[in-house]
Parts: sequence; C-alpha cells; structure tokens
Amino acid sequence: MQRKSFYTISKHTLLLFLIFNVLSCKETIQSDAIYEISKSIEADSGMVVTAHPLASDIGLQILKEGGNAIDAAIAVQFALAVCYPGAGNIGGGGFMVYRDADGNTTTLDYREKAPKNATHDMYLDAQGHVIDSLSKLGTLSVGVPGTVDGMVQAFEKYSKLKDWPKLIQPAIKLASEGYRITEQEANHLNENQKHFINNNRKPTSFHKSRWEKGDLLIQKELAETLQRIATSGRAGFYEGQTAALILDEMKAQGGIITGEDLANYKAEWRDPIRIQYRGHEIISMPPPSSGGIALGQLLKMIEPYDIQNLKFQSAAVVHLITEAERRVYADRAHFMGDPDFIHVPIAHLLDSTYLEMRMADFNPRLASKSANIVHGPAESEETTHYSIVDAEGNAVSMTTTLNGSYGSYTVVAGAGFLLNNEMDDFSVKPGTPNMYGLIGAEANKIEPNKRMLSSMTPTIILKDNALKMVVGTPGGSTIITSVLQTIINVLDFKMDIHQAIQAPRFHHQWLPDMIYCEADAISPKERKILESIGHSFQDRSPIGRVEGIVVKPNGKLHGAADHRGDDDVKGY
Repeated sequence: MQRKSFYTISKHTLLLFLIFNVLSCKETIQSDAIYEISKSIEADSGMVVTAHPLASDIGLQILKEGGNAIDAAIAVQFALAVCYPGAGNIGGGGFMVYRDADGNTTTLDYREKAPKNATHDMYLDAQGHVIDSLSKLGTLSVGVPGTVDGMVQAFEKYSKLKDWPKLIQPAIKLASEGYRITEQEANHLNENQKHFINNNRKPTSFHKSRWEKGDLLIQKELAETLQRIATSGRAGFYEGQTAALILDEMKAQGGIITGEDLANYKAEWRDPIRIQYRGHEIISMPPPSSGGIALGQLLKMIEPYDIQNLKFQSAAVVHLITEAERRVYADRAHFMGDPDFIHVPIAHLLDSTYLEMRMADFNPRLASKSANIVHGPAESEETTHYSIVDAEGNAVSMTTTLNGSYGSYTVVAGAGFLLNNEMDDFSVKPGTPNMYGLIGAEANKIEPNKRMLSSMTPTIILKDNALKMVVGTPGGSTIITSVLQTIINVLDFKMDIHQAIQAPRFHHQWLPDMIYCEADAISPKERKILESIGHSFQDRSPIGRVEGIVVKPNGKLHGAADHRGDDDVKGY
C-alpha cells in the first residue's frame, strides 16, 4: 500500500520519558510499604497482569499449580471482586477475548442486560427531560449481572483444573480474613462515603468515618456469597439465597430486576472482530462492545499514513489520530448496539472503501469541527482489565466492570457485593451524553433484555499466526483510544511494552470537541502547532490503566502494569 505523506508543520520532537525514572525490562517498586508491586518483568512460562497485586498473586499461583489461562482468569475475576471493589465484581459483567495455543479464538460476552421491565423512557420526567441520577445511582440503575454466569461458562468449556471451588477459594479467604488497603484505595473509599451512605439501607463493609492506608478491609457477607457460588456454581448466585437477597434489595429500594431476569440470564460466545494492521492480526471484541469495531476502524484509517517515520506525539501524528477518532466515535453513536436487537453493519464499518471515504475530507493542515462531522452512510471511566498468558501459550484478555467506580454504590444487604450501574450505558435519551460524555442514538436505546453498548476493548495481537501481544484497559470512553495508543506505541514507535504503557496519553471522542490530555502528554510546542490549526485542549486526570504482555522474539514474555494505579505484573 502506498504511504501518504503529512504536511510537515514543524520539526517533530520526541517526548522524553524522564518522569518514569527507569524504563528497563524489570522495575519493582513498593506501594505504601504494604505490597511489592512489579511494573515490568520478563518471564519464561506464565504471566498475569491485573489491577491489584493480590489478584496477580492469585492468578499466578493458579498457573503454577497447573491451571491454564482460563483457570487463572476465573480466579482473578473473583479475587478482584474482593480486593478491587471499585471495578472488580460479581455484580457486574464484562468481555473476554481468548486464543488457545492451537490458534483457536473466541470471545465471551458476559455483559449485563436490561431487566424485562425496563422501558425506553424510564429515566425521563413527565416533560421528557433526563433525571440524571436515576441511571447512575441506586437500584434502578442496575443491569442484570453477568459475571458469574460468564465465569461458569468459561470454566465448563476451557478449564484445565476442572476444580471450580479451588478457583474461588482464594477470593473467599481474602474476603473473610481481609486485606490491607493501599493509599489509593483508602482515598477512593473516603471520596465516596456519601454515596455509600445515600444508596444503602444499612452500613456496609465500605462504611467508615475515615479510611487510612494499611487498614484491614474485611467482607464477611461477600465471603459467604462466594462460598455459595463455590459450592453451587451458577445456582449459588442466580438462585437460592443470593438471588433472594438481590430481590429483597430491589423490592426495598425500587429496583426492577426480577427472579425471572436472574434465572434467564445467559452469557454469549461470539465471533471476534479480526483486522489486519501492518502485517499483524488484531483480534478484539464484537458488539455489544463497540471496542473491536472502533479499534479496527482507527487502525485502518491510520494505516495508510507513514507514522512510523514521524515522532511520538508530534503535531502531525496527534492531528491524524484525532481526526480519525472524530469520525469513529460519530459512527459509534449511530450504528452500534446489541446485535441481538439491531443489525450492526460490521463488515461495512470495517470495509476499506468505506473508511477511505470517511477520511477523504481529512486535511493535514486544518482541524475539523465535530459539529460538521456526522456518521457515515449506511450500507447500500470505571472498569478493570487483566491479561494472562500461560505456559502452553493460551492467552486471555479480559475487561470487566461495574460501569462507574463502585457501580450503583448499592451493596446487596446480606450478600456483601456491589451492584453495577450499567443502565447508564444505554442511550437514556438519544443525543444526551452518559456519564462518560458519550452520545447515543436509537441503536442503543433501552429495551427489555437488551445488552447496553460498551467501549471495552480486550485485544489479542498475532504476528505470523503466533501470539504477539495481549492488551486492554479500563477507562470508559477512553478505553478504545488507550488501547489504540498502546498498540501503535509498540508496532509503530517500536517501544517495549513497559514504555508503551507508561507513555502519556490523549483522547478525543467526537463530542465534546476537545483533545483531552494527561498533563505530560503532547509537548507545549506541539500543542501550539495543533492549536494554530484549530484544535482545543483540556488537561485531565490519568487516562486508563493498561495491562499488557508481549511475546518477545526469543519467546520470553514481557509484561507491564500501568503506573497510574496499584497495578501489578507477576510471572514465572
């Protein structure tokens, strides 16, 4: 393919990553002197990268005891429900991309669903105005949880250990005996105390006048719930005592999930999105995640341009990526939703002719205005991610969420786990942004039993049919762009996975018409150039928490965990 050249606006500069101190292949730091956290390691056999060192330890131990990547992923999922309550969950859902050592690939959609009694106008007042809090806080914001059914299905299809209780026991122990919280965790709990108070009938494990680093967080009721799941599998959550406690919570606080909703929930196995990019195969999540399609569109829009010979976060590179993002997020808003309810034109959206048409008006000398960008023609910020590779070469990329941090803030009384607020990921009212500022349309309207659109983008990359990279991140609307930047950092800018993950990030999502930047992203010189051609900037808090693994040419695994949190990589 012939490469297109950029109009050279200035001499491009490469940002120096001095703030990261050491960008070597192994860097171990201490977090609050509570846990040893590794941000970058190499290993020969297996590797686990998660948002919390305790979860990484548990996943690695499962691998060492003979479990495969799926066994480790299940153990990590339940562990994160205990030690990373802001996003780890059994009361939420997620997506998994899986590739086995023989090259077989699949994805698992355990996304939450709207209850059967949900209606398209359930969050509107009599005048048709959005009642903002209803889709974000409390029991009315809760979608039917999918995590437990998803883990059961993954276990039944792929487990090597064939010992379900063994995979949950570490989480039960963590919940029963407690664990020491880090400074970051203490801060998050303190910041959200009013929401816990306002959205629960009685004190929960998270209630405290003031949390301090090193405090012991014990969750006895959660331990009991996990034990029921360990003993009875799916029935330990969707039936019996746990289901009764969920329904009691719904009845007491005005929720609409029914026993029928719980009994009928079923995770779905789906074919992955596959695209080619610079000689690599990208395998990612299909709808109801927008992530795989959007990532594929972005990469294919960028591919004709020779960014490999430009410098990282130069004005030319940022301009190109931003203009692609405008068009992709406009398409996302119009075309994407639950494929069980609407036709999502996947082939059309990833067609090279369509993508060339979408970029035909790209001007390397001038920024577009989002108000002038619409979707193309039809066919004629809280989540957590973990990446795992086992000794056999099986790979799991899994992203799971409650939606907002701590979800609905409602803990099921007597069961000890947080419920999601995923209903906000629907288009509550077409054209009205959700909590992440994403605009939706009719394709993602609320309907009974429908899955809400997501941005989660768990991804696996191959080179010459061999495993090359496993990557993903939390971050709401920024998930897609964070995964994109990590991929091009490795494939185009030739960074190792540690450098690629720690590098500063930026984000554009069509509306609002703004490039959001981490404080150290895009140098002042390059920002001035971009402003001169019509771009606007806004600095914001850290973007994403990427977890990645790369298979090096010598066969060793190089894993990296994001410096933006307590994230940790373990390997052997």
